[in-house]
Amino acid sequence: MEKIVIGIKSGDEIFDTQSAAVQDISGDEIYYDNSEDALEIIRHSTAHLMAQAIKMLYPDAKFFVGPVIEDGFYYDFRTQEKISDTDLKAIEKQMKALIKKKFPIEQYSISKADVLEKFADDDLKQEVLKRIEDENITIYKQGEFEDLCRGPHVPNTRYLHNFKLIRVAGAYLGGDENREMLTRVYGTAFADKETLKEHLAMIEEAKKRDHRKLGNELKLFTFDDEIGAGLPVWLPNGARLRSKLESLLFTAHRKRGYQPVRAPEILKSEAWKVSGHYQNYGENMYFTTIDDVEYGIKPMNCLGHIKVYQNELRSYRDLPIKYFEYGVVHRHEKSGVMHGLFRVREFTQDDAHIFCTPEQIKENVIEVLGFVDDIMKSFGFEYNLEISTKPEKAIGDDKVWEIATQGLKDALDGSGIAYGIDEGGGAFYGPKIDIKITDALKRKWQCGTIQVDFNLPERFGLEYTDENNEKSQPVMIHRAILGSFERFIGILIEHVGGEFPFFIAPTQVIIVPIADAHLGYAKELANEMMEMEIDCEVSSKNESLNKRIRVAEKQRVPMILVVGDEEMNNKTVALRDRRERKQYNLTKAEFYNIIKEKMDEVHF
Repeated sequence: MEKIVIGIKSGDEIFDTQSAAVQDISGDEIYYDNSEDALEIIRHSTAHLMAQAIKMLYPDAKFFVGPVIEDGFYYDFRTQEKISDTDLKAIEKQMKALIKKKFPIEQYSISKADVLEKFADDDLKQEVLKRIEDENITIYKQGEFEDLCRGPHVPNTRYLHNFKLIRVAGAYLGGDENREMLTRVYGTAFADKETLKEHLAMIEEAKKRDHRKLGNELKLFTFDDEIGAGLPVWLPNGARLRSKLESLLFTAHRKRGYQPVRAPEILKSEAWKVSGHYQNYGENMYFTTIDDVEYGIKPMNCLGHIKVYQNELRSYRDLPIKYFEYGVVHRHEKSGVMHGLFRVREFTQDDAHIFCTPEQIKENVIEVLGFVDDIMKSFGFEYNLEISTKPEKAIGDDKVWEIATQGLKDALDGSGIAYGIDEGGGAFYGPKIDIKITDALKRKWQCGTIQVDFNLPERFGLEYTDENNEKSQPVMIHRAILGSFERFIGILIEHVGGEFPFFIAPTQVIIVPIADAHLGYAKELANEMMEMEIDCEVSSKNESLNKRIRVAEKQRVPMILVVGDEEMNNKTVALRDRRERKQYNLTKAEFYNIIKEKMDEVHF
């Protein structure tokens, strides 16, 4: 690929070549390729190209914002015509025609007062300007199209050949569900055709693996408008899968010294005021009034576990104390951001809190990191870790934040684990380690978290008696590895394409008797497997053998047993292993040994 400079990176900031020249900025050169920095420039420019094409096709169109996002870009705009996915080809065609004209992309700057006058008749531009504090505004122009923008952009539209528009959606103006709905078009772009082609193939594969589609096909969960948005209903198959995951994790927690606890889902608002949630997280909570007293439905499990800790006097000899709970929580998510199991209003966290001395932070975080590794390996996930530091909206003293943040760094350094830093991404009460997993399609997902908290113990006056018989304050480590069962299961569905590991598959074995005469033997096998805690079904409908096998395969059941005269007389089974694409005959004992080995594939 030709080495073309399209930008300059100075510190963490990216400038296009025009801005760098005007402002006399030097730094690392950004070449026209598929690096993260280059794609930001290419995709931002392609968003403007798309807006230019839309303006030509829909002259009444007015534009709000068009940012770069992970894997692409979008633009929000308004037009009188209803635009759907079927219109994207026409927009793409117009974009390609504009590329051929090789418009230079030019930047100029004018005062905010002049911009306000220039766009006096454009209410969406006025909305954008409300969000800009600078007195000098940059505008980028290509052909007859121009828009407010800080950049960065490529020098010419001829660099924007490798793009694809993905879909049309609706988006509230400024993300405010009380304001009008704008049209949003998503797209993506790359520096070369091959990478674009690979990315589009990944998108198609992701559609096949969509957890909402597979959740319906495999009868795992559903949503019902009569109940309410963002409130999943678990069907028998999904509930079996989930209960297996919960059971395995319960045992894993107990082996690591955690004690199960249970706290109410509704607490007085006074408790949430003490914790700081009322002031800092209240807009995401649900409240109700009982006997003239305000209560808050819990968005987190921390307070209940604090009350368990406070239930008796504690000594340094008792620490660390580890509590865990599959805590149901509720959060007021906006309707526009909910998405299947990934973003819901009710979910269950695999939540735990460790109360320890400051000196025990490192060893306990290291232990949690080992727990994380065991779980992720069992499900075939790669993952990386990121420390999120103090956000703008935070409680607690800076020194306390520094101690807590250093404690996390020491634990990761002590484990020899590489990690990134997300400046300002911490919880309002403490820094955290975010666990980001990579699925089979190389997509990254935020899942679990480990947070060190000095603030809540101080606010609630938590104490223990130290070795000098004096009162000291414990540290509270918040910890969820899956994050929530809902989100993790959604990610897992897409990671494995519905082909769950044997140890948590909703139905692990289906037995298909060839004829009614073989039904008794099939039931005998099913009963024996149920004694082994294997979820098993007998397919005995009045349908052809081939149809019953096809139905079992569509359910993505790991193992299908076909039994007839030979199997019944010899106490054997004909195994069809979907995962290994093999079929072979085994004795009952041999088959039971195989499924025992499959059940032992979990390593946490």
